[in-house]
Amino acid sequence: MTVAPHRPGPAGWLSRAGGGDRPSRPVWPAGLPRLQRVEQPPPPQWRTTLTTSALGLLSLVLLVLLMNLTVVSQLQHWNSQRDLYSKLRLGFAEGSSPIGQLDINGKIVESGTPIALLRIPRLGLREVVVEGTSSRTTKLGVGHRRDTPFPGQPGVAILMGRAAAYGGPLGGIGELQRGDKISVSTGQGIAQYEVIGPRNGATQLPVLGPSDGRLTLITADGPPFAPTSVLRVDAKLISKAQPRPPIAIAPGVVADEDQAMSGDSERAFSLSWLSELLLGLSLAAVWAWKRWNRRAAYVVFLPALTVTAFACADRVIDLLPNLL
Repeated sequence: MTVAPHRPGPAGWLSRAGGGDRPSRPVWPAGLPRLQRVEQPPPPQWRTTLTTSALGLLSLVLLVLLMNLTVVSQLQHWNSQRDLYSKLRLGFAEGSSPIGQLDINGKIVESGTPIALLRIPRLGLREVVVEGTSSRTTKLGVGHRRDTPFPGQPGVAILMGRAAAYGGPLGGIGELQRGDKISVSTGQGIAQYEVIGPRNGATQLPVLGPSDGRLTLITADGPPFAPTSVLRVDAKLISKAQPRPPIAIAPGVVADEDQAMSGDSERAFSLSWLSELLLGLSLAAVWAWKRWNRRAAYVVFLPALTVTAFACADRVIDLLPNLL
């Protein structure tokens, strides 16, 4: 019988114990370098810091935006109305309150100028009306579309107001019923209106005569802060119409940001550099948190971050619909 020669296994260095077939514990050959586990390098620290800062920045802006819309805006509206009412009373007393598209100096009335006082007894509303209907202007109060006549004058006077944010002055006009009274005080006196009713875009109203007047209130329709359409309520002038001064702005000639449910795109530039400032402050705050005393980092950066975040939120709101 022929015996096959012994052939070492693939490793060539495994020893046999007790002549059996079961291999013993491997022995590392002398002179062969040992293998070492290579640890995966951690991601760069700047990437982690940047990601953390970006997420924190986004959370801060969203939180401040929500607070601004729901809480801070109501306080801002109350403060604005108080100041506007004082200016309006002074203008009525001095006889300098605008009664048309031009002021006493013959210049276009500036946006945000108080021009009238709107009263709706059923809603318990007393609101100062300002000139202009852009998103920035309707934060102050109900706005008058500048290409339409003033309330109390012949023609269709259009007033726009927010439904929820910044006091939501016109948020309840859907509750008005036919026959409800509306009064508007201007530099020409008190104009009395009687509600006709709500109207959608397809409803046609009768053509006005030369001395007839109408008031149209416009706001957003739908859930608060999530409008789905535009709500219009019309009222006819039942008091004597006041003469209308010379026209400087033709009907329909109005900027895009003054249209219903439009935002103010001019605020995008200031929002861009404020966002860059907020990002830079966030990175600086993270650096200070790691290098400085943490209490000192809070004292230095928390006020700056809060103010800048509120400024960014204010610009974002200006880009949103003016009837929100």
